[in-house]
Amino acid sequence: MSAEIVGILLAAGAGRRFGSDKLMHRLADGQPMALAAATRLRQACDRVVVVLRSDDHPLARLLADIDCETLACPAAEGGMGHSLAAGVRATADAAGWLVALADMPFIEPTSHRAVAAALRAGASLAAPQYQGRRGHPVGFAPRWRDALCALTGDRGGRDIVAAQHARLVPCPVDDPGVLTDIDRPEDLPDRRPAQGDGPRSTDHADARS
Repeated sequence: MSAEIVGILLAAGAGRRFGSDKLMHRLADGQPMALAAATRLRQACDRVVVVLRSDDHPLARLLADIDCETLACPAAEGGMGHSLAAGVRATADAAGWLVALADMPFIEPTSHRAVAAALRAGASLAAPQYQGRRGHPVGFAPRWRDALCALTGDRGGRDIVAAQHARLVPCPVDDPGVLTDIDRPEDLPDRRPAQGDGPRSTDHADARS
């Protein structure tokens, strides 16, 4: 068994609600959204695999420059479950996985590290918690390998987390980024109304785990 905690960044979605290729959308600092997410995840994991729809995505070269691997998953069109299963199958000897999303670029590296530390300490499932709300990434121990490899459709790790909720170790963090996903341009911090309601919730996050 490898001692590596592997980050799996799911970046094969179509992003239809965004209206353009949101993975390549440049944030306020000029960095493409998915690259920002990968950079932060890489700081907490021994290895990061980014699941894309194809090998020729413009992100592939940028990700290689920050020491992230890429994995093409043509079946991703069938849903997030296919992407996650492909990432786990490609890293089957890992000591655990942090499953993160390319449209959540504001998660602090410290939050990723908190989840990785929980896995190393023996947690079966782990996730960051901000102000009492569970966020991303979700950490899975090796015991879930077969279940993750069998995923299909668009449910991600939702069923595993829901069925095993008592095993989930919450990792309290002071990081609203664990709840902030970008589905539409107006979800970007610099596009929100001045009197907005704060971070966008990922209460639907189980489906995207």
